[in-house]
Amino acid sequence: MKAVAVLPGKPNSVHLQDIPPPKLTDQPQPHVCRIPDGRAVLVKVLQIGVDATDREINEALYGNAPPGGDYLVIGHESFGQVVEVGHKVHELKPGDYVSCTVRRPGGSLFDTIGRNDITSEEVYYERGINLCHGYLTEYFVDDMEYMVKVPQNLKHLGVLSEPASVCAKAIEQAFLAQQRLQVWHPRRAFVLGAGQIGLLATMMLKLRGMEVYTLATKPGPHRKSEIAEAYGATYVSTKQTPLADLVKQVGKPDLIFEATGNAEICFRAMEILAHNGALVWTSITGGKHEVTLDAAKINLEWVLGNKLLVSSVNGNRRHFELGIQALSHGEHTYPGVTERILTHPVAGLDNYKEMMKILEDKEALKVYVNVAK
Repeated sequence: MKAVAVLPGKPNSVHLQDIPPPKLTDQPQPHVCRIPDGRAVLVKVLQIGVDATDREINEALYGNAPPGGDYLVIGHESFGQVVEVGHKVHELKPGDYVSCTVRRPGGSLFDTIGRNDITSEEVYYERGINLCHGYLTEYFVDDMEYMVKVPQNLKHLGVLSEPASVCAKAIEQAFLAQQRLQVWHPRRAFVLGAGQIGLLATMMLKLRGMEVYTLATKPGPHRKSEIAEAYGATYVSTKQTPLADLVKQVGKPDLIFEATGNAEICFRAMEILAHNGALVWTSITGGKHEVTLDAAKINLEWVLGNKLLVSSVNGNRRHFELGIQALSHGEHTYPGVTERILTHPVAGLDNYKEMMKILEDKEALKVYVNVAK
């Protein structure tokens, strides 16, 4: 059976790997990913989304093979169809469409109560990213605990389940944290970045009835600006209207959703947040980037202004469910808009080199592999 894999630690090692076809009784993952008897589900892979994470793993910036192995099957954004289920599986049946969560539990308290997305352990286990094989293959087996059903009428957006879960969790975390204020009704939101995460966040914040400004560098019109505006947001090019100027025009945002991957923008956002506001960081910038800020001014304004910084990464099963619900709500409210995010299909696992080449293109909004029909 074909799979796309890398040799962790070796740059540009992506290759086609031959692996045994999985069976319900297989236990190919390390002990933390082992499947209890009768709870296994065999899935035929239909589509796998790929992003900067997969590119960076291929660049050997991070990622490790499962214990005892030398390769890592990549791909963490899954969408497939159930083929066979174990005798204890009642929530799923053959023919159902599913997506799978990414992180698997370790041994901390958070892991044991189902919050493996916020494990306190230094070592984490993520399918397709670290210590667990991913989904960029023809079939896979996993525990029903980590599978989320995708409605049949949403199957054309199923490959967006994982990025949607990231947005749904980040927004929920901000609102949960702001319960500290007892009353918080944010009216204005800035979404920094117009990639897949930024656009999905735009949609979800609009569904909450907020006035949303989606910011990116490139002046419109183009696909990203058109999608943001189709969601009812205002697209702003920071080349034409810098952050500070936008604030002068429309006022400070109550919520900022950062999805740029740019370290300077992460910190510049701290300068424009409204009193009692929440800033959510979702991107991982990496590398080294020095930024000069008026730290004393920020410290003063944040303490006296009761401002909040929330970071969010990964999602558990419930966040996947929230993300899929948001995709469904968005499809009914803005029919046909979200599908425009799916810009760069790749035909089959054999074209893994093309996949990686497209990931180098900053204009590629969403790259995904059509593995099977």
